[in-house]
Amino acid sequence: MKSISIFFLLFCLLIAHSVSYGQIVEQPDPLRPSVVTPDSTKAKTPVDSNNASAQKPALAKKDTAAPVQTHIFRYRFTADGTVTAGNVNRTLLQLTSALDYELSHYFKLSSNPSFVYGKQNGLLAEREWFGDFRTTYRYEKRLYYLAFGSYERSNLRQINNRWTAAGGVGYKLLNQKRAYISITDVIMNENTDFLELEDIYIVRNSVRLFGEYTFGKDRFVVTHTAFYQPALGQYNIRWNASLSVQIKLTSATSLRTTVANAYESLVVPGRQNNDFRFTMGLVYERK
Repeated sequence: MKSISIFFLLFCLLIAHSVSYGQIVEQPDPLRPSVVTPDSTKAKTPVDSNNASAQKPALAKKDTAAPVQTHIFRYRFTADGTVTAGNVNRTLLQLTSALDYELSHYFKLSSNPSFVYGKQNGLLAEREWFGDFRTTYRYEKRLYYLAFGSYERSNLRQINNRWTAAGGVGYKLLNQKRAYISITDVIMNENTDFLELEDIYIVRNSVRLFGEYTFGKDRFVVTHTAFYQPALGQYNIRWNASLSVQIKLTSATSLRTTVANAYESLVVPGRQNNDFRFTMGLVYERK
């Protein structure tokens, strides 16, 4: 199986076709929470009324052991890209990941680092860095809270440094075994250092809609992520969306194809506001 996975990775890097020479156009693709039963419908242990009196002394014992909290670490790694030669020589490599560490039933730490590198006709096109660190409170509940910070650097959009810090709430619209939808709304402070424009400091409202659906005994997975991020008090809009389809190859690897689009109203001269891309690659995931 290992040799098959390596073969598919090389195969995908060679045949994946990029419709546009774009940056990391989608925002972090989070891992779906491991708990798939809504908190409002969690099963409760039935109590036998005929034996209720016999159970009370056991509950009152001081040496009764507390529930053991298991620390769960989950991760996903994705590699995709494209190689073309001829009239246009083009190489593109994209590495993305999603990491989750559940500290307790209340707190979870997450990160979605990524890197994109690409050249066109020998000239550097992409060298895109993104890293973030998030903490989520009450992540097992339908209503939860989150805070995060992130850093971005983009050769494609001529961004020297972009720092963000945000906090807000999330709500699980649907939380079933084969279907999950959540929406988050945060207030985000953003500081961007452009190479050719004046630095800007703005406050945004960021809304994210995330969904994941499984079919065919979990062999097929469809995931979508959409962000809408308008600035408060001025015209400056960012939005992006992605749609991915995964086909499981082994218990840990999947073949994944993604369509993504991103838009920024403020860009440096000579750059396009919109980026669109279509890629294919391999996913390695453990939960």
